[in-house]
Amino acid sequence: MKFTKMQGAGNDYVYIDARGLKEDWPSLSRRMSDRHFGIGGDGIILVLDSDAADLKMRMFNADGSEGEMCGNGIRCFAKYAIERGIVPSGTESLGVETLAGIRTIVPVYDDGRVTRARVSMGLPDLHPRDVPVTLDRLPASTTGPIIDYPFEMDGLSLPLTFVSMGNPHAIVFLEQPVAEFPLHTIGPKVEHHPMFPRRVNFEVVNLNGEGRATARVWERGSGETMACGTGACAIAVATWLRKSGRGRLDITLPGGTLNIDWDGEGEVYLEGPAEEVFSGEWI
Repeated sequence: MKFTKMQGAGNDYVYIDARGLKEDWPSLSRRMSDRHFGIGGDGIILVLDSDAADLKMRMFNADGSEGEMCGNGIRCFAKYAIERGIVPSGTESLGVETLAGIRTIVPVYDDGRVTRARVSMGLPDLHPRDVPVTLDRLPASTTGPIIDYPFEMDGLSLPLTFVSMGNPHAIVFLEQPVAEFPLHTIGPKVEHHPMFPRRVNFEVVNLNGEGRATARVWERGSGETMACGTGACAIAVATWLRKSGRGRLDITLPGGTLNIDWDGEGEVYLEGPAEEVFSGEWI
């Protein structure tokens, strides 16, 4: 089975042209993603035919669970599809079916190669049932948004803001530098907390002045990753909701910087790099 390893801001996945293939994808993702005994990555991403869009993307996390959407992954998906001739060379816009809906990617070319892409990430969902999150301290009729919800873990006060970008996110804004936050201890406990029926992605954020932020992400099913596209979008939405920023937000994560635009009403837009690492054959 041929594969290509790709990364967007350090969020790395193994790409497979899965048209016509049948595999135990959850098991394969666990084996391929292993950084000691496999290829290594945050998961695998499959290229499939679609009846609703140009192509369909399925993504499986490193633990084998299937994710609804991946903002960094879908940029690399577009690069993979264009540069391997699955869609025509020079394609200006690509519609991709995901579990979170159809997403449109506009590739950015440099000397005929895709180096970046801009993705329309859809509308954020702010209703607790759509995130989903179950909140004992609020009436069941609460419609959201839920901003700075009081939450404690291991003696830390972590006021959470909840956003779905097709997948669930819980965001906390810190005064403490994010580099010093014990994410590897707190992250898995937040991910698996019973208030999140489908688990959750957890972001810790520092705001660094107008239009800039620094963040780390604990991704559901993969642990801490170098970057998270949907997480960056959720951070931008949460920043806007807290009236801490407007318009474009440049978010620096361990793997690089992602650029997010949201006007407070319409779709969220994500732009960032897309790079190929290497290709090979899985035997």
